[in-house]
Amino acid sequence: MKVIFWNSRGLSDLAKSRFLADTTKEQNLDFIALLETCKKDFSQSTLDNFSAGRNFLWHWTAPHGRSGGILLGVNLNVFYIGSIEESEFYVKFKIRNKKDDFKWVLVAVYGAAQPEYKEIFLTELVHTCIKGSASEKNNERYDDKWSFLFNAIIDGLDLREIEMSGRKFTWANSLATPTYEKLDRVLISTEWEQRYPLATVDALSREISDHAPLLLNSGEENKSKKSIPISI
Repeated sequence: MKVIFWNSRGLSDLAKSRFLADTTKEQNLDFIALLETCKKDFSQSTLDNFSAGRNFLWHWTAPHGRSGGILLGVNLNVFYIGSIEESEFYVKFKIRNKKDDFKWVLVAVYGAAQPEYKEIFLTELVHTCIKGSASEKNNERYDDKWSFLFNAIIDGLDLREIEMSGRKFTWANSLATPTYEKLDRVLISTEWEQRYPLATVDALSREISDHAPLLLNSGEENKSKKSIPISI
């Protein structure tokens, strides 16, 4: 199973559409989670392009003003979908694998940066039983009040981050002396980790967005390769 999580900062330009279509083909993606889409609606042709013509089921939320918007797509040839939930800050799919009947929950979360929305955002995280860890920065000029609460929620809900390869930070601004932050991450439950113990997350190039796309690989291919007997 391969998945891409990406804060695309909009989806209107052709380069991002091409990137998604190419990545879906090259990586054989099973689901796609896009954040901060800044789009109210998507045509079927656009969604078919993102999924490279695969049989995906899609659900999205509209942005609030100039920010936000979540788009989540899942390959129906690989998964059964039990139910779909949404809120201001997340889209949740209850999923069952067709291959082995393993049941799990996929949640794409977008946390608004504005301080006035942070309390509502953290409350929704608790209610949907998912957590995230605080953003990591390369400078000390930020308020750690919300990051402390964020970490408390993470510890209380017992989710773990899959360590990212490829880069330390996932976001950078365009200033002469840029600030780098780790804003994007993949969190998993104990049950999911036990089912996919070889799962990895790789940060891809962020050439067409200020956020790096994250590629999750469940590691099933590596597991099957290790179990192949070799005759001499």
